[in-house]
Amino acid sequence: MALSFPNRSRSFNEARKAVRFLAHDGMFEIPFFVGSDALLKSASPQSTEAECLVAFDAARRLIEDVAQSVYASGHRSVYILTRNDFQ
Repeated sequence: MALSFPNRSRSFNEARKAVRFLAHDGMFEIPFFVGSDALLKSASPQSTEAECLVAFDAARRLIEDVAQSVYASGHRSVYILTRNDFQ
């Protein structure tokens, strides 16, 4: 079954410097994180929550496509998308 993204909410995880969002595979909720290094051209430890959320929103369609591809390559309990996943 393909992932769906019915919940448009996302949040910033300061400890991971990543944006968290959810996908669904049927009734199962699948958590994803996309790191600031993948969202921002020049990510740094000072990258702000607002910068990351704006970048996430601007690239949401691409991020969901990449999440779909990464999920199809092997099932895990949590997915962390990095810059390498977008190349």
